[in-house]
Amino acid sequence: MTENLKLNIKDKFNTELPADPILENSRRQVSKACFSLVKPKLTENPEMLHVSDDMLINLGLTEADSHSEQFLKVFTGNTVLENTHPYAMCYGGHQFGNWAGQLGDGRAINLFEIEHNHTNWAVQLKGAGETPYSRTADGLAVLRSSIREYLCSEAMFHLGVPTTRALSLALSGDSVLRDMLYDGNSAYEKGAIVTRVSPSFLRFGSYEILSSRQDVATLKTLVDYTIKHHFSHLGVPSKESYIQFFAEVSQRTLEMIIHWQRVGFVHGVMNTDNMSILGLTIDYGPYGWLEDFDFGWTPNTTDSQHKRYRYGNQPNMGLWNLYQLANALYPLIEDAKPLEAVLDAYKTDFEVESLNMMRSKLGLQREEDSDQKLMQDLEDNLQLSETDMTIFFRNLSQFTKDNHAEGLKVVADAFYVPNEISSEIRQKWNIWFQLYAKRLETETLSDSERKELMNAVNPKYVLRNYMSQLAIDDADKGNYDLIDELFQLLKKPYSEQPKYEKWFAKRPDWARHKVGCSMLSCSS
Repeated sequence: MTENLKLNIKDKFNTELPADPILENSRRQVSKACFSLVKPKLTENPEMLHVSDDMLINLGLTEADSHSEQFLKVFTGNTVLENTHPYAMCYGGHQFGNWAGQLGDGRAINLFEIEHNHTNWAVQLKGAGETPYSRTADGLAVLRSSIREYLCSEAMFHLGVPTTRALSLALSGDSVLRDMLYDGNSAYEKGAIVTRVSPSFLRFGSYEILSSRQDVATLKTLVDYTIKHHFSHLGVPSKESYIQFFAEVSQRTLEMIIHWQRVGFVHGVMNTDNMSILGLTIDYGPYGWLEDFDFGWTPNTTDSQHKRYRYGNQPNMGLWNLYQLANALYPLIEDAKPLEAVLDAYKTDFEVESLNMMRSKLGLQREEDSDQKLMQDLEDNLQLSETDMTIFFRNLSQFTKDNHAEGLKVVADAFYVPNEISSEIRQKWNIWFQLYAKRLETETLSDSERKELMNAVNPKYVLRNYMSQLAIDDADKGNYDLIDELFQLLKKPYSEQPKYEKWFAKRPDWARHKVGCSMLSCSS
């Protein structure tokens, strides 16, 4: 007997927006449409590896549901629920600064939308087969990239970073051919499917593709739809509400990137097709976490020469992408000044919010004119030697203003090569700790109160690349226990969790240059 999942399906995207009239699943340019209907590929021998209990609840499902045959079939693409119409979205994008034309959901298939507890969730499978937008690719995904996406999207949520979510991780039972490093050495890997969940998967490129084709009618339809369902507080569509819409997208984008900088997350491929219109972290590909505090680091092998998407440039890339969105929306507004005002505000607001974020990391509540220099000196010092960002800021909460001479001892575990700390570097740090102690004297919090505040914004545990790689290596051997261990650990990234203390450690030496632990390709 097949158990029936009780889902409150309320499709909007594929019922209110124009569809591609061609039903054939062939690679093609799709015009005057926001999506193409397409069914997932049947898999050989699907196996559910992990399910997020949080997302089960959000979708109105139970743990018992997650063990059912229908759950397995639906969330691996082997069953299409009655009265649902899966589809792939049409969008374009700027990739590494160049207009790439039509891109679209090349390996994502949207199943349906669920409404539960007054919240709308779009549910899609990543790695469920080819679509009209797959170009030369197969539309499939491998286990290593799927583990990384599944773990990271949920980890980011618990860090307090705006993000898409993940419901489940499954093996397809099929083998998938991949050239992991794009060096001509292709090999078969385990195929996998992630169920991704978000209020919407609309991205900047969804609007860019329509504007680039001068399809203003469909552009207006899509923007009006977006405001109606995701920015309804802006009121009825009008030139003014379009401007307010852009302003809010800009603000959400800024807030998202501030959070990235706070926890040391580097997206790795901030193309406009990877920028959520809701200001959510989307499309977890060659991402990475700062081990060494380095503004110039990028995890993406494709970006290793120009470092366009390096950690320190993410705020600028957010602005650059917003410029492209402004250009796309211009035909509906036909006035550059209000759009330019929003972009100018992003620059100003980012300076203010970035400084406030750094204050929070140092446990400072008041604003002082000297703070800008205090932060600049700190960032300069962090780059004098290889210094682990997560460990440094977490341990800094143990610093006390009455004992600033011990500052270096407090953060000593963060240094990768302790003998790099020369007398000159030591002196610079001691000067900084003196200034920090003096600054703390202007605050009213006790040391214990400040420690609590700092530990609420400086995580103890993040998903370092080597941790993901260990889970991937085990999974390749058929052992999936580490996926669950990391999943549980990352639910409480700000808590001490003594039983997981081994994960509060610097990247091991063996992982420094290992594939998957340092640089990753876009196929990762």
